Amino acid sequence: MADVGPPEVFLPPQRWRMIGLCFAATTINYVDRATVAVAAPFMVHDLGIGPGVMGLLLGAFFWSYALMQLPAGLLVDRWGARRVYAASVAWWSVCTALTALVRGPWSIFGLRLALGVGEAGAYPSNARVAASWFPTRERGLAAGIFDSGSRAGSALALPVVAALVFAVGWRGAFVVAGSLGLAWTLVWLHVYREPEHHRGVTPAALARLRAGQPDSQAAAAPPTPLRALLRHRTVWGMMLGFFCLNFVFYFYSTWFPTYLVQARGFSLKALGVLGMLPGLVAIPAAWIGGWTSDRLFRIGWSLTAARKTCLVGGLLLSSVIALAALVPSDGWCLVLFCIAYAGIAFAGANIWSLPADMAPGAHDVATLSGIQNGAANLAGLVTAGFTGLMVAWSGGSFVVPLLAAGGFCLLGAVTYLVVVGRVGPLPGR
Repeated sequence: MADVGPPEVFLPPQRWRMIGLCFAATTINYVDRATVAVAAPFMVHDLGIGPGVMGLLLGAFFWSYALMQLPAGLLVDRWGARRVYAASVAWWSVCTALTALVRGPWSIFGLRLALGVGEAGAYPSNARVAASWFPTRERGLAAGIFDSGSRAGSALALPVVAALVFAVGWRGAFVVAGSLGLAWTLVWLHVYREPEHHRGVTPAALARLRAGQPDSQAAAAPPTPLRALLRHRTVWGMMLGFFCLNFVFYFYSTWFPTYLVQARGFSLKALGVLGMLPGLVAIPAAWIGGWTSDRLFRIGWSLTAARKTCLVGGLLLSSVIALAALVPSDGWCLVLFCIAYAGIAFAGANIWSLPADMAPGAHDVATLSGIQNGAANLAGLVTAGFTGLMVAWSGGSFVVPLLAAGGFCLLGAVTYLVVVGRVGPLPGR
């Protein structure tokens, strides 16, 4: 539905503050989960853990994270983003800090599982906030903003955690990383309210906001049964396409630091400086990806054409990651990683607009988000474990994992083009 209403009535300006808080939480989320990846070379040395075991430990997070996505989405739709997001961030922050006490693989494994339980509530909450506070014509940008926190967190984790490891050791780095989320939780509980309950949102601004959203999401419709959502081919396409994108993304957040150190010979200083470049490039790419699809929609493209053009284009661009395994130059390797990561971010902003675009009703947005994110994060298990096993089997080579990543990009592009249907509210029953 087009945004209608008197021109002198503006959308609630508070929406940017709310999505900014989501960006901050997502950044902390990825700093916390990437702390293990950055500290892994030092943990391996101190604790006597081999690459195959470390690959399984890095992947342990994704078992609970993927499994808890759907329950987290249901909780967000039932209890609201304010309470669930606060509990989620507090939980994972404590788990991060406790990692400073590990003494071997089993304690790491248990805390990584617990971390996944806590972090599962983040993206369903983000999607619900964007659906609640933004009209359809701005949701791509809103999704790009909160999703760019994953790139910011991954990028910041390299220099920040590397500096912390140098200054206070890898155990102290976990304590500092965990404290960030606890501070965010206090701010969130103080600031966040739904538009209907925010004292600064006028009735006229609220009416304009709701006029810019589909009627099915503005209405107080009952939640759609899970089996009704899963009967749609489009939902399965969203799950598969996001799985393909995440196969590439999770190489960055698990094995990329180790790749630069072991395969490319980067020092700790070079890792902290040069290793953050792909993440820095990806931050504006996420915003541009969301803005582009919103812009195409505003100038008259169908929502389907606008979202799919950016999804398919971003994934095709990211397939150049396969070439990074073949170039001898460290400089060209980093350029290719930057291009690939930018393509992932460009597409990712549109992936996270889909739950709000596709949900049959307002009480289905976080649930649909949890469905697609749960399936997608199985890629974390595959990427972390597969890469570790291939590196151990090949004597330290990353060629096979990087070639596989490029292939998954191409499969994801085909999935969004062919399997995912029209972008718009799905039938609820």
